[in-house]
Amino acid sequence: MMLLLWKVCFLGILAPEIFCQKVKYDGEQVLQVSPQTSEHVFQLQQLCDTWLLDLWKPHLSEDIRVGADIHVRVPASLVQKMKEKLLQYSIPFQVLIKDIQELMDNQNIKSHSRHGRSLATYNYAVYHQMGEIYKWMTLIEKEYSHLVTQHYLGETYELRPIFYLKIGQPSDRPKKIIWMDCGIHAREWIAPAYCQWFVKEILQNYNSDQNIKKILQNIDFYIVPVLNIDGYIYSWTTDRLWRKSRASYNNGTCYGTDLNRNFNAMWCSIGASNNCSSLTFCGTGPESEPETKAVVNLVESQKSDILCFLTIHSYGQLILQPYGYTKNQSRNHEEMIKVAEIAAAAIQKKYGTVYRVGSASHILYSNSGSSRDWAADLGLNFSYTFELRDNGTYGFQLPEDQIQPTCEETMAGMMTIIDYINEKNFKNNAMTIISATLWINILFSITCSIAYTLWY
Repeated sequence: MMLLLWKVCFLGILAPEIFCQKVKYDGEQVLQVSPQTSEHVFQLQQLCDTWLLDLWKPHLSEDIRVGADIHVRVPASLVQKMKEKLLQYSIPFQVLIKDIQELMDNQNIKSHSRHGRSLATYNYAVYHQMGEIYKWMTLIEKEYSHLVTQHYLGETYELRPIFYLKIGQPSDRPKKIIWMDCGIHAREWIAPAYCQWFVKEILQNYNSDQNIKKILQNIDFYIVPVLNIDGYIYSWTTDRLWRKSRASYNNGTCYGTDLNRNFNAMWCSIGASNNCSSLTFCGTGPESEPETKAVVNLVESQKSDILCFLTIHSYGQLILQPYGYTKNQSRNHEEMIKVAEIAAAAIQKKYGTVYRVGSASHILYSNSGSSRDWAADLGLNFSYTFELRDNGTYGFQLPEDQIQPTCEETMAGMMTIIDYINEKNFKNNAMTIISATLWINILFSITCSIAYTLWY
């Protein structure tokens, strides 16, 4: 019986809150700490490293900087000691989340009765378990068969299939591509929710929105709703704050690779760890993980057609561009900044949410091995990371009542980038086609006139 329940939990088939033993976070807090001096930074680094604290922002103690707030999860047994140390060193702090488990319990997120039997009853304003997302992808392909096909991308460490949705008007000519992946970090549930929302908006508005229709004539969207499927399922069944994949290392003594440190972009050189127990473990080598390799194989095979690479994360409210592993700017840095600032303005116009724009190494922290930087090194002109809501009030546990506004504002910003790329790549082509057609018509008219004159 116990073996059967273990298999059920492992596969994530039944309601996880009933059948699986979950990690509890009773009494644990998230603190926002504001180092004001280099001595503050040193003391914080010592505390985080000695007590092995879970840094949420930044992810490594070496990235703690003067004047940059840090968010750190502190176990219940260390909360009082941590506060005493901060007071002793005169380091300003405040409590962001006073009890992580209480916040989880109050949200009361359950996986059952959320799917419905058709797209008409699918609720995009709640978080969905992976099994529901698999079924949703099948329904989407069936309902919108004239625009959508589901494709196999690869498989996870635990041998689960990874699928992506290809969305676009069928065409006899080669088309360009915009890539979007979500859920590379398991606990960032708002990211898969946004990918589903994006698909819904594109397909439901296709007939009424001429702009979307024009875009889908030129561009196919490749959408991966959840890349880190093993980790995502584990965050439902066992540990809500799990981040990494579920690959096993050192004979099962530690688990998981940070898939966004595993790409071949100055792999494991900065902002990543060789320790498999670390949240930023970079893997045993560049592209060592099957999930990473699946992305690499497809993107590299079609890199000449990919116009933009988008990867969706949380939290922090940022639009990041290359690079994270160097302070050097990307070759089209100014253009990317301009486009991202337009997107940030569109996001803010919706509900007042403020996003910062810039390269990861300048406005966030340094990190190597990210898919965003790898895509830029591959030669793609546009490569962005979106860090969605919020700024730390809820962190990775964004309440469901914020899913819809988050997705709506992100959609507004995202469409400005997509519109820009479509105009940049196809406006001139359209004018060329129109001009060519015009000249053909003119020449045809002249030919007809001459023939008419000669004949009569």
